Amino acid sequence: MLLFLRAALLVLALLAALAHASGLMPLRFVGQLDRAIADTRLRATLPGTRDERIVIVAIDEKSLADVGRWPWPRERLAALVDELFERQHVAALGFDIVFAEPEVGDTRFSAALRGRPVVLGFFLNDGPGSARSGVLPAPAFDNALLQGQPVAFTRWTGYAGNVAALADAAPSAGYFNHWPDDDGLVRSVPLLAELNGAHYETLALALLRRSIGLPAVVPVLPPAGLARAGGGLEAVSLRQGASALQIPVDARVAVRVPFRGPGGAGGGSFEHVSASDVLAGRLAPGRLAGKLVFVGTTAIGVFDMRPTPVAQVFPGVEVHANLLSGLLDGRLDYEPDWARGFEVVQLLVVALLLGLLLPRLRAGPGVAATLAVAAALGVLNLWLAIARHEILPLASALLLTAWVFSVTTSWGYVAEGRRRRSLARLFGAYVPPELVKQMARNPGAYTMQAENRVLTVMFCDMRNFTRVSESLPPEELRALVNRFFSTMTAAIRDQRGTLDKYIGDAIMAFWGAPVPDDAHAEHAVRAALAMIERLQPLNADLRARGLPDIGVGIGLNSGLVCVGDMGSDIRRSYTVMGDAVNLASRIESLTRHYGLDLLVGESTRSAVGDSVHWLEVDRVRVKGKSHAVTLFTPVAQAVACTPRFADESREWQLALAAYRLHHWDEAQARLAELGAQFNGSPFAGLYRQLDERIVQFRVTPPPPGWDGAFTFESK
Repeated sequence: MLLFLRAALLVLALLAALAHASGLMPLRFVGQLDRAIADTRLRATLPGTRDERIVIVAIDEKSLADVGRWPWPRERLAALVDELFERQHVAALGFDIVFAEPEVGDTRFSAALRGRPVVLGFFLNDGPGSARSGVLPAPAFDNALLQGQPVAFTRWTGYAGNVAALADAAPSAGYFNHWPDDDGLVRSVPLLAELNGAHYETLALALLRRSIGLPAVVPVLPPAGLARAGGGLEAVSLRQGASALQIPVDARVAVRVPFRGPGGAGGGSFEHVSASDVLAGRLAPGRLAGKLVFVGTTAIGVFDMRPTPVAQVFPGVEVHANLLSGLLDGRLDYEPDWARGFEVVQLLVVALLLGLLLPRLRAGPGVAATLAVAAALGVLNLWLAIARHEILPLASALLLTAWVFSVTTSWGYVAEGRRRRSLARLFGAYVPPELVKQMARNPGAYTMQAENRVLTVMFCDMRNFTRVSESLPPEELRALVNRFFSTMTAAIRDQRGTLDKYIGDAIMAFWGAPVPDDAHAEHAVRAALAMIERLQPLNADLRARGLPDIGVGIGLNSGLVCVGDMGSDIRRSYTVMGDAVNLASRIESLTRHYGLDLLVGESTRSAVGDSVHWLEVDRVRVKGKSHAVTLFTPVAQAVACTPRFADESREWQLALAAYRLHHWDEAQARLAELGAQFNGSPFAGLYRQLDERIVQFRVTPPPPGWDGAFTFESK
């Protein structure tokens, strides 16, 4: 169910993202995020340098203080034009101003404009009853060039043009409308706009054309069969003879304003000169020679300020200056006609890549993979914007990346939590808590399914239990048994052992499963030694109560076993089965025979090596087994390091060697010496057993070819 829910959440998110990308269901918040990303990128990559080709002659606060309130008389504007062309020798002049009402000085102003590369401004408006006043320039191109194809121009129904006398003197004009997005910020400007079926150019484009000889405006249509969604041009071309300047545009025939800096006189993008300084002749002659000049208002009180991504208060005239700068450099950002298809492909790649990858990764690598995908998307988007000036959507892909990661991670936590709880239920009764935690880090790697594995198996039997139980009432006996099992089990778990079961007064455990343990044999031996040591406080308590001591007999053996969930339909358990298990049980039963607390099979002794001190006990053949096995007992470090033990173990090895060579006299002599010299040795019972066996062999010798192994006929 969880897997289905995860898949459903991912598919629904992908479908929503695709619906947005294809335009079927635009998501407002995604568009807002895309604009925020583009704005951040724009601010981070602002050139921050001045374009010396363009100058803004500003009607600023200083000019208003020097000359007087706006609007100024046309005679004064005529003087400004004369100064700019006759004394400053500017290349071209554009007015971010419309002269919609006739005035007394129009004749003088017209004379100043006539025959000079001047571009006037006009304003487009829309809505019911849109006013139409003044004279418009000639359309930018002939409609026949559109070949009847629909194009999504911005459309207007009204205008405020210049008075006829001025329009006649300066026939070039461009609209100075801005096109704010729905959040109010000016990011782009339509290069061409439609009014009553005719098409007009923006002020910056008109000034560019006027300064380079009025090249023809030619709309570039998409190739046949590749029309843009909703209609649109591929580019706007400025053609003059054999040369052409191609300007890519978006679906609205608009371009992004390539802002250079924060705007204003102190912004550093363009030189700002106060109009009053120009009028007063304070500029040295030729100071503005060859410059492209905009005349516009920058005084706050004249209300020609616009909010932009780079500043909340930005002079409207400088928007046109930035656009002209980009036109001159050919560095206009735009949204290509294949943007929607790119966004769809981007979403599918993200969904496929992360949808397949994240479920297979753990938390750390999953975070790294998600960040790598997000970084790759960001770097690609940044490269396309900087190197190719192509503005492409990024927000939907980033949001989908975050969603896939969140859903997959959440699902992983839920599923992993269930697996952890399942592991705790399955293994909590057998395995130490720290191993359960280790298993929980990768729960998929552990199951109770049966498998063959080399493990070390322990059988531990309580000695003297019958005698002690006869002396205790039931409640005290239960407390004793619980204390014994708790003490022994704690020692097993401290050495990473897995508790198999309690069998009456016995314990069965094993090492190496379910968590693999390369040192399973050594851990088992150290657990057995700890169990023997921890029995001492328990016996001290029994002696204080006048009760007999209890002992243990522990048998260890290593080998290939079958480990897993076994049992019947009614009851099952995680246990081990196999010859190595049976041999461990037989070895444990032999501890009584030899009078030792701990016996270890030769496979366990080989696996542990010399990190533990050993004493060879015997070579035996247990009931039901045809091959012989050598038994050992580990010796505590404190005992093994004494000279007494070195002498005792050497003498014992010589006695064993004589015994296996049928040298009965020598063997018994050495055993007698061991008994006399090492009286009270913990291995005294071992010496007596071998001596009794030699006595039997004198009466009934072993068969020919005897390998030195003693055969036990009972379990």
